[in-house]
Amino acid sequence: MQVAIIGGTGFYDPGSLDVVREHAVVTPYGRAHVLTGRVGGMEVGFLARHGSDHSIPPHRVNYRANVWALHHLGVRWVLATAATGSLNPEFKPGDLVLLDQFMDFTRGRPATFFDGGEAGVVHTDFTEPYCPALRAIVAEAARAEGIPLHPRATYVCTDGPRFETPSEIRAFRTLGGDLVGMTNVPEVVLAREAGLCYATVAIVTNWAAGISPSPLSHEEVLEVMAGRGAALRRLFDAALGRLPPATGCGCGAGAGRPGGRR
Repeated sequence: MQVAIIGGTGFYDPGSLDVVREHAVVTPYGRAHVLTGRVGGMEVGFLARHGSDHSIPPHRVNYRANVWALHHLGVRWVLATAATGSLNPEFKPGDLVLLDQFMDFTRGRPATFFDGGEAGVVHTDFTEPYCPALRAIVAEAARAEGIPLHPRATYVCTDGPRFETPSEIRAFRTLGGDLVGMTNVPEVVLAREAGLCYATVAIVTNWAAGISPSPLSHEEVLEVMAGRGAALRRLFDAALGRLPPATGCGCGAGAGRPGGRR
């Protein structure tokens, strides 16, 4: 299996997967649950980031176990979703956005496979945090399917599970953030450390605090996600059909082995 989808908030259904099986993968960091099936003859994995019943809050997601499990199953390409609030008037609720940069404002999350000792010390380049080859494939799939997709944005990651304050949002805007969410870091970092080609399509579910005319709620996030789920699945199916036999992007260059030596 070379391809997997990580579904975030509101994206719990693998959709077009046929002949679904569940794998409980035991990793050095805990157990991860991955569904596998076929899309158009291609074997594809699906991992629900928050669990199928959304029982895992963002600060408790076992990101290392999830990414290690995909690496262990032989995955090379990973498409992820992320529900986000917008700081940028160009990105409106319901819009799909292809991330190209991030800023990390989380605190205390295990954010690397390389903690020294047997795991070694690895300093990973993040000039292009998201796989440029996979981002290009997703962008081309969106054009071919007629699905509007913003080609780039800077994602600000906070710990959650609370929403941000208006003062925090003003600060993030000043620093150049476009979208805010709670889960893409350290997932994107761990994917690069594992040598995976990883890209995220964010769904704008609401205006951020201080921009929104009303208090934020999880229900509004789910409502927008439900409305955009079909377009997102169609986009992912189209992107999967365009994946080449080899990546050629360099995401695996210098990567180590999760949980072990280089």
